Amino acid sequence: METGRVSRKDFLKRSSVGLAGAFLSPNIGQSAPNTSVNKQHEAAARSAADTTQVLKNVRLETGFIYENEQVVATQTDLFAIRIENGKIKSISPNDKNQVGTDASGWLMLPSFKDMHIHLDKTFYGDKWQAIGPRSNGVKGMIELEQKIIPDLLKNSTYKAEKLIELLQSYGTNFARSHVNIEPTSKLQSLANLQKALENKKQSFGAEIVAFPQHGIFYTDSASYLKEAAQLDIDFIGGLDPYSIDGSIEKPVDYMVQLALDYGKGIDIHLHESGKTGVQTIEYLIDKAIENPALRGKTYISHAFALANMDRAQQETIAEKLASAGIGIASSVPFGNTVMPIPTLLKYGVEVLVGTDSVIDHWNTFGSGSVLQKANVAAQLYGASTEFALSRMLRLPTAGILPLDDKGVQQWPKEGDLASFALVDASCSAEAVSRISQVKSLYYEGHQVFL
Repeated sequence: METGRVSRKDFLKRSSVGLAGAFLSPNIGQSAPNTSVNKQHEAAARSAADTTQVLKNVRLETGFIYENEQVVATQTDLFAIRIENGKIKSISPNDKNQVGTDASGWLMLPSFKDMHIHLDKTFYGDKWQAIGPRSNGVKGMIELEQKIIPDLLKNSTYKAEKLIELLQSYGTNFARSHVNIEPTSKLQSLANLQKALENKKQSFGAEIVAFPQHGIFYTDSASYLKEAAQLDIDFIGGLDPYSIDGSIEKPVDYMVQLALDYGKGIDIHLHESGKTGVQTIEYLIDKAIENPALRGKTYISHAFALANMDRAQQETIAEKLASAGIGIASSVPFGNTVMPIPTLLKYGVEVLVGTDSVIDHWNTFGSGSVLQKANVAAQLYGASTEFALSRMLRLPTAGILPLDDKGVQQWPKEGDLASFALVDASCSAEAVSRISQVKSLYYEGHQVFL
């Protein structure tokens, strides 16, 4: 092995914690990592990203194979990829005799993005804990958090780093993390997470949502949220306005004003599944239309009310969401709450997915794999053909697909950021169906492991 290169085996071998919640995939259970890249490897990655690297024997998708006008398979070929200064410099026909890193025929896919997660309050990296008894819904969980947050904060930077490494091992190198902003932790959860992200900045990127987990006005969080809005965060968050704060308009108006005043986006948790959930969605649509600066920067996380609408209502609201430029961030729930993701995509709504709670006091489960989320979605929505499975890859990649719907190659292109995963699969459809193992990960030219 070349000096400074960390193998996937070594990357995973530094594990100190087992993986919970991977019951949906044997592959996930086999690769249960808690991982670490030491300073030598981080330095090597920084150096590598500033120089030229060549990967040979890289498998890329080149088109669809048709029978009777139906997609029956995906065509691939081997290529050489030259990386320079963090970007893809060139893509050329493969030459097995070329000097470079051998990608062993692994499939190159866009790296994954976990677009709804709570990096700041995981148990991962610490001793095992299952969730305890709970009561009084979200308000009961707020009371619990007020008791346990002081202890969680003691090593939350370390645990956030461990969770980031878990995500990386499954091909994710970017996340949108919600971080608690409330009177118990004040801005300390944010400071601790920012330290973890700074420590991982050579191999991982992130957006931060300032999240008033205990309500904006239910607890006195408004002043802390305003203070956070003036710091290095990207989105103003919110939580179930009516059921927590007793009003739809007051907390949403406060969020909107902060977002406008400080140039942020909005990403609100909306678990309310009935009439008030629908009304909150409609109110946010109105606010985005009134304030064009919020278009393309406003998201509703969970939005369970959509799952309880009939088909006609779903199509109407999907059209409105698309027109207002509002996206949906989903953890792809199953059971009694099946989100209308295909309908949202049909009308052009941006749909992002995330793993949400990964082994914390909200949820014992959570694999850390957004590719697994694509697999769950494929099963929920009957996406079992080659074409349909390949389209599900848009969920873990935040919209990027190697082939467009006509089978024309659209990724990667010269000039793209060199952020990708090398996967032990023959094509996107297989990767989604089998939750294929990630063999290597690159972030803006930084080699995380190989």
